[in-house]
Amino acid sequence: MDLSKKRRGPIRRQVGERIIESSFFFAAIASILVMVLIFYFLIRESLVAFQEVGVFDLVFGMKWHSAGEIFGMTPIIVGSIMVTLLALIINIAVGVPLAVYLSELAGPRSRSILKPAIELLAGVPSIVYGFLGVLILVAYLERSFDMLTGRSILAGSILLGIMFIPALTTICEDALRAVPREFKEGSLALGATRWQTVRRVTLPAASSGIIAAVVLNVGNIIGETMAALLVVGNVARLPSPIFDVFDPSAIFTSVIAGEMGEVPHGSIHYHALFAVGFVLLAIVTLLNISADLVRAAIKKKFGGY
Repeated sequence: MDLSKKRRGPIRRQVGERIIESSFFFAAIASILVMVLIFYFLIRESLVAFQEVGVFDLVFGMKWHSAGEIFGMTPIIVGSIMVTLLALIINIAVGVPLAVYLSELAGPRSRSILKPAIELLAGVPSIVYGFLGVLILVAYLERSFDMLTGRSILAGSILLGIMFIPALTTICEDALRAVPREFKEGSLALGATRWQTVRRVTLPAASSGIIAAVVLNVGNIIGETMAALLVVGNVARLPSPIFDVFDPSAIFTSVIAGEMGEVPHGSIHYHALFAVGFVLLAIVTLLNISADLVRAAIKKKFGGY
């Protein structure tokens, strides 16, 4: 009796392992199928717009005026790029140094206060950030810069840059903490200062993880909807001059969220909005592929953690 129980034990473990492996395999296959279906649906719904308007006119057209059935994405693309780049500058300028401080320089007491506070900020819903942006940031910009409306590229950039600092900080800190302790101790033993060790050893070793965090935040910023819709202005026109960050603008998600609820199903406007979504997905996919290639090159050169 005891012998049969001993035999059944390994068999049950093997069956359990097979079930877990199969579950992970099907989860991976399901995620790939979902991605393929998303691409298929977007291509199918946007194909009408590309055929009727033309690929070049739709993507590089200089005017988006849905009431007149004029659909050119250039103002939306330019607005999205400007908001994303400015937000990313703010994001990196604050998030990466904060991650370095938490992982390498902060004492136990400081870290015990800052770390939970940052994680708490990461859980705040985006609509709350947008509401605070309208009440505080937009009103402040109107008063300070004598603007007709504070809803602008600058407002969207500041708000989105602040929103995703906790996410960037958390991932960068994990990457920095994953660097083996022996690397740092060896650098200090050779006479390097603490800052030299961080700059020349820890940051290069964790660079692949930091790049992954930055690229992830690019996707988060360019894909944010509600907060951007409330503060960026949702006016699909080119800034005048082109570098004027005080002009209102529109980004991919704000156009889709602002117009999809009122558009007749099956109209050219309906399909044009799906084309906007397809272009957004294509840009994010290309960014992720490029980031993977850069990460692989950096990991090969420096090693990565």
